[in-house]
Amino acid sequence: MSAASRSEVSVAIPVRNGAPTLEGVLAALARQTMAHELIVCDSGSTDGSPQLAREHGARVLEIPPSQFSHGGTRNLLMEHASGRRVAFLTDDAEPADERWLERLLGGLALAPDVGIAYGAYRPRPDAPAAVRIELERWFRSLSPDGVAIVERLTPAERTTLSVIELVGRRGFFTDANSCVSREAWMRVPFREVPYAEDRVLAIDMLRAGYAKAYVPDAVVAHSHHYTTSQHLGRSFDEARALREIYGWREPLSPPELLRRLRGELGAARRELPAGHGSGRAAALAQIAAHHLARLLGGMLGARAQALPAAVQRRLSLEGRDGFAPLHLDDEGGRAAVDPLSALPGSGS
Repeated sequence: MSAASRSEVSVAIPVRNGAPTLEGVLAALARQTMAHELIVCDSGSTDGSPQLAREHGARVLEIPPSQFSHGGTRNLLMEHASGRRVAFLTDDAEPADERWLERLLGGLALAPDVGIAYGAYRPRPDAPAAVRIELERWFRSLSPDGVAIVERLTPAERTTLSVIELVGRRGFFTDANSCVSREAWMRVPFREVPYAEDRVLAIDMLRAGYAKAYVPDAVVAHSHHYTTSQHLGRSFDEARALREIYGWREPLSPPELLRRLRGELGAARRELPAGHGSGRAAALAQIAAHHLARLLGGMLGARAQALPAAVQRRLSLEGRDGFAPLHLDDEGGRAAVDPLSALPGSGS
C-alpha cells in the first residue's frame, strides 16, 4: 500500500481479548475495495489479539487496561492514524461485504459539512430472535426507504435545543460502524466519558455545526449473545448513560413495565416467521426474557444515582459504579464552528 493511500483512509479498532471475532473482522477488511491503513489499540489482551492484528498488517498500539476509556482510546487511535478520514469498528463488528468501507466513506461526501457518518448493524446468524428483531426494527426505522440521510441542527437549534430533544434517531450515532473526518475531530474530539462516547460525540458535532450521515448499505455483522443477566447489565449501563448524557429517564413504573412487555410480545408474534410448535413457543419465551431483562435493567439504570455504588457495580455489565451526569445544557455544548472553513482552499 502506498503512502498516499495510507494518508487518505485509516481503519481503527480498539481491542481487548477479541480474537474469536477479530479474525473475521480482519479478513473482511483485507477484502475491501479501498486501500487503507489499519491501526489497532489493544488494552491488555491475553488471547493473542495483538499478534493476530500484526499478522494482518495492522500497526498495533498497546496500553494497559487501566488506561482504556471508550472516548480516550478512540482519541488515541485518531492521533496515531494517518488518514484524513478514519473509520472505526469494534473487534466484533465485521464488514458485511467488500464495499463496506467505500460506502461508509461515501457518507462523508454527501454534504460539505458532514463530520461523522455511520452504518447499520446486521444480526449475526446465531443471534437470538429477540436481538434480530430489535436490531432490524431499529435500523430500518432510521431510514425506512433505505436511502442515506444527512441530519444537522439549524443555527438556532445549536444554542436553544435542549439535549433531551436529541434522544432517539436525531442524536443517534454508533462508533462500532462509523467514519470520522479528521478536520471535524480536531475541532470536536471524543470526550473521555465512561459510556456512550459515540452519542456524546454526535451531540457535540451537531451543536458545533457539523452534520452526521447515516448510510444504510454500509453494513457490519454485529450482535451480542448475552445471557439474561448480562442483558440486564447491558441495559442498566445504557439507561444510566442516557440519564447521564440527556437527563432522560424512561417512565417505567411496574404497571408500565408490564404494559411494555405485553406490547413487545405482541409485536414479536407478528414479526416471527409463521409456524407452530415448540420452536415458536421457545422463541417467544426467549423474547419475553430478553425484554423483561431490558426493561428491568432500564428501570434500574435510569435511577442509578439513587443506588449504592456496590449495587451499581453488581448490576453493571462493565462493573462500573457511580453516576457522572454531563450537564451538557449547562455548558452550552461545544463552540460553533464553520465546517466549510476546513475545506481545501479555505485558508484554514
